[in-house]
Amino acid sequence: MKPGTRVLIVEDDPYTARLLRLQLEHRNMRTRCEHDGPSGLKAATEFDPEVIILDIMLPGMDGVGVLKELRRRGNRVPVVMLTARSTPLDKVHSLNLGADDYVTKPFSMEELTARIRALLRRIEGDEVLRVGDLEVNTATREVRRGERKVDLTVREYELLEFMARNPRRALPRDLLLSRVWGQESGAETNVVDVYITYLRKKVDVPGEPRLIQTVRGVGYALREG
Repeated sequence: MKPGTRVLIVEDDPYTARLLRLQLEHRNMRTRCEHDGPSGLKAATEFDPEVIILDIMLPGMDGVGVLKELRRRGNRVPVVMLTARSTPLDKVHSLNLGADDYVTKPFSMEELTARIRALLRRIEGDEVLRVGDLEVNTATREVRRGERKVDLTVREYELLEFMARNPRRALPRDLLLSRVWGQESGAETNVVDVYITYLRKKVDVPGEPRLIQTVRGVGYALREG
């Protein structure tokens, strides 16, 4: 685990939050503490953490609500749920909502840091898709065009990732619709055209070579030239 790893702690108990902060900073990590759900959600954007330690019982918005909102926004940062609850049902519920791990109180700092290291090792091994100067990080769901960060909605990201996994290939509209929208009721192929327009405005800005190409009579392709 590299020095300076950013860890967001969202914990309403002052003693536990302070303990976590001191112990993690002693291990050369950068930390930020928040003590309620809405503040934790805001910090997840401002601090751009590499790992979040998230208590379930929080004022304002509980940890489950924070987790659901993070995943709804497309934020895939690893989350370790921290709680006094220890029943299998509680664990399964959190994991099904998108948590990456679950630690019950009282906990061992050695165990917690070992779990953080394991999560980061897994993330570092995930795939970065590249087409020209476009990079799509499938672990963090971050997209960059050269030095520029590209902010996408969840659906825009899913469409771009599928195209990046099939570079230079002409992708029919109905294929894109089935793979990205699935069996969603009421979706028509023209929704693909709408989202391609959204993507072009964010990915192919003026002055940069166009990567999202129209293939007449077929659909679209992600490729150079």
